[in-house]
Amino acid sequence: MGCDGGTIPRRDELVRIKKKPEQKDKDAELHYRWKNCSIKQLPLQKPIVACGLGRLYSKEAVIEGLLDRSMLPESATHIKNLKDIKALELTENPAYKGEDLIKGGNKDNGSSQFICPVTGLEMNGKHKFCFLWQCGCVMSERALKEIKGNNCHKCSATFVDDDIVVLNPDDEDLTKMMENLESRRKSKSKKRKNIKEEKSEVKEETGEPSQKKKDKKDKSTSSDSKKVMPARSQAKVPKDPKMHKMSGDYSVAQDPNVSEVVKSLFTTHKSEKEQTRAHWVTFNPFYN
Repeated sequence: MGCDGGTIPRRDELVRIKKKPEQKDKDAELHYRWKNCSIKQLPLQKPIVACGLGRLYSKEAVIEGLLDRSMLPESATHIKNLKDIKALELTENPAYKGEDLIKGGNKDNGSSQFICPVTGLEMNGKHKFCFLWQCGCVMSERALKEIKGNNCHKCSATFVDDDIVVLNPDDEDLTKMMENLESRRKSKSKKRKNIKEEKSEVKEETGEPSQKKKDKKDKSTSSDSKKVMPARSQAKVPKDPKMHKMSGDYSVAQDPNVSEVVKSLFTTHKSEKEQTRAHWVTFNPFYN
C-alpha cells in the first residue's frame, strides 16, 4: 500500500500526464502589438504609419528598412516604397498621462494613448480599429457601422469600402485586407491608363500635328522659300552710283562733277604736274 516510511503516494505522482502547452498572456500580446513597431520591435514613435495590411510601424524604421532591405522582416516585404504606407491621423487621449515609473521598470496606468474621435473608445486592442486609406484617419469599427455613409467622420473625405483597413487584423480580416490591397493597386493602374488615353484624345481634338505632318509642312515651306528667294547667281544686285569711285580706274581730275578747287588738292591736277619744285613727299635737300 505505502512506500517505506509509511507514506502513501498520490495518483499524480505515479501516473504521468501529458503537460498542457503554456497559454499566452492575451493582454500582454495585445499590449505588445498595439504599442510596438512591427519592424524594430520597439515602442512606436511619431510619425506612426501603417501598411495596407494594417500593421503599425514607426516611419523612421520603414525608411531605414527601405534603404537596407535586409532589415525588413517577412511580414513587411510587401512594402516597396513610401507609397505603400499611410501616415495615421490619430486622436490623442486626454486622460492618458504616460507611463508611471516604479522600481521594477515601467508600468502602464491602464489608459491608451489614442482613442476613437467618434465613440471615445481606447485604441488598446480590445476593440477593432480601422483607418481610411484615402485620408489616414483612425477610428473604431463601431463608429463606421453606427454612422453609415461614404464620408470620413473626422475630415469628411469621401471613401469606398476597399479603403477601410483594419489595424492589427486577425486571420480572417488579414485575407480580406490582402484582397482590398490588390483591388486598390488594380484601380490605380486603370486610372493611369485612363489618364494617358484622355491626354492622347485631347491632343487629337486640339489638332496638334503629328511628326509626319510637321515634316511635310517643313518641306513645303522650304520649297516656297526657294521660289520666292531666287539664287544669288540669278539675282541682279542693284549698283550704287557712288561705288564706281572705289575702282582703280577712277580719277578725280577726270570727274566732271568735282569742282576745280577740290581737284587742285590732288597731285593729278594740271598745276601740280606743271610746277618745277619737288613734291612734298620728296621735299628733301637730296632731291632738290
